[in-house]
Amino acid sequence: MERIGETMLFFSWVCEEAMSVRTFLKRKGVSRKQLADIKYRQGYILVNNKIRQSRHRLEVGDKVTVVYPPEGLQDSILPVAHPLKILYEDRDYLIINKPSGYTSIPSYAKEEPCMANFVKAYYQEKAYDNQVIHVVTRLDRYTSGAMLFAKHKYAHSMMDTLMQKGGLDKRYYAYTKDLLPQKHGVIEVPIGRKEDSILERCVRPDGQYAKTEYWWLQGLGKCQQYEVKLYTGRTHQIRVHFAYLGSPLCGDDFYKGSVEPALQGQALHCHHLVFTQPITGEVVDVEAPLSEELSQWLDLRQ
Repeated sequence: MERIGETMLFFSWVCEEAMSVRTFLKRKGVSRKQLADIKYRQGYILVNNKIRQSRHRLEVGDKVTVVYPPEGLQDSILPVAHPLKILYEDRDYLIINKPSGYTSIPSYAKEEPCMANFVKAYYQEKAYDNQVIHVVTRLDRYTSGAMLFAKHKYAHSMMDTLMQKGGLDKRYYAYTKDLLPQKHGVIEVPIGRKEDSILERCVRPDGQYAKTEYWWLQGLGKCQQYEVKLYTGRTHQIRVHFAYLGSPLCGDDFYKGSVEPALQGQALHCHHLVFTQPITGEVVDVEAPLSEELSQWLDLRQ
């Protein structure tokens, strides 16, 4: 990836098989919406350094370059200076260790700083050309741990495609007061919005498909530690599935979990992300240390 001017970026590839530009770019993960943006918002496609349309026929060895238009200013997310614990960063992605107590994106219910505001301030501090926030993996307000951002729309689109194919391995530590029925299990029950509630979810037959896998790791004094893998990304998925099995998370009073004065909310931490970077092909393997709040709470539980 390279940049043209201050806000435009471009990607170049060499064609290895005769086909149309449209087909070639589709194989490279360029969506129809992105092609429309390129056509109507001052981006362009180059073939051997000449501007071409998406219907142009490519030959083997042709150099194809896509120049993306500027994404804009995104005035809806304002910068708020706040220290970030950065776990990984490259030209396309950023992974931070989110603390408990902050939402991932702005809340319509109240005006308060969120992780998107903090990342926006970081981008401004670094004077990045593109400062539009692309949240790839959201975490609940009181869930801490690894949170993934894309730095531009193409990276976001590529990661969405990777996730749809199961290419993002995301693991959590979950802490319960009681043991689950089995040390290892898979929970496959649908999740939907609870009637008369905007936020609360529940298991219901007409809900969306949801799959969670868990492994018991150890007893830690007065609580049990599990590792959890998500195969789907439903709202409150781990919290709802564990409560469904009769073992809600510690501190999760929203789903009838134990009251934990030392915690702001549920004892849940995204500790591990692994994926193959869809643009560079490099393997990204990131571990997120427990938050200070969660570590201190565990010490009290021993």
